[in-house]
Order: sequence, then C-alpha cells, then structure tokens
Amino acid sequence: MSQSGISVTPECVTTFNELKLYKKIKYIIYKLSDDSREIVVEETSSEPDWDVFRQKLVDAKSSDKRGNVGPGPRYAVYDFEYELASGEGKRSKITFIAWSPDNAGVQPKMIYATSKDSLKRALNGIAAEVQANEKDEIEYDEVLKQVSKGAR
Repeated sequence: MSQSGISVTPECVTTFNELKLYKKIKYIIYKLSDDSREIVVEETSSEPDWDVFRQKLVDAKSSDKRGNVGPGPRYAVYDFEYELASGEGKRSKITFIAWSPDNAGVQPKMIYATSKDSLKRALNGIAAEVQANEKDEIEYDEVLKQVSKGAR
C-alpha cells in the first residue's frame, strides 16, 4: 500500500507479467479506480504504434471529488523497442511512464504522485522510467533518448 493508502490490484501485476514474459501485450495503461482506493488496469493493447499509445495518455480524463472532469494522470508500462544506431540490432526495455499533465487537477496529480512507488514496487522487471508532464515529453524521440541513455 502506498503513502496515500491506495493499493495495487493483483490484475495489475498479472497483466504486467504477461507483457514481460509472453510479449503479446505491447502496453498497459493503469489508472486509479473510480473510488480512488486502488490502482487498476484501464487498458492493454498489442498495438505497436507509439502514436496510438501516446494519444491514449494525452486523452486520459480524471474527475475530482466535486465531479469535475479534466485531463487525467495515468501510469503506463510500454515494451519499448528501438534500433541501435551502431547497427548491432534491436533492444527492448520495459518502460514505466508516469504521465501527469500540467493541466490536470491538483487532487488527481497529488494522488498519482504519492501512489506511483507502490505500483513500481509491485512490477518486477522495469528497465527504464519516464516522468512526463507535457505532451512533447512523450514524443517517441524524447522517450527514446531517456530509454536508450547512450546505448544508441
């Protein structure tokens, strides 16, 4: 359980293990449950197109205690594949993404910030992490820079 008292559902871990072990899932998007008591799987996909995945994060919505709906934070895990510039082949890194847009509500951003570590601790095998607050920070090339860290 996190500092915020939010727990991680078992489905979050089993879905992550499917991505890691069987490589049939390309990404997982996690969100807070509607009652804000636990982290749940919102969506999984085998779609390899980064832009489709990115748009799902950008379009995510959350509501505050008053019921106001606005841009929403999300956690995601993406099996990020990239070519080495040296021509030595491909690399794959399971990447944790904490998406918390600057224009999201204060309350959702605070809950996501204090719950992130509990989800990360539950997911064994994360190779890279990206914290993004603006759309350009989740452009493919920006994430590639962070994930590859000189391995290109």
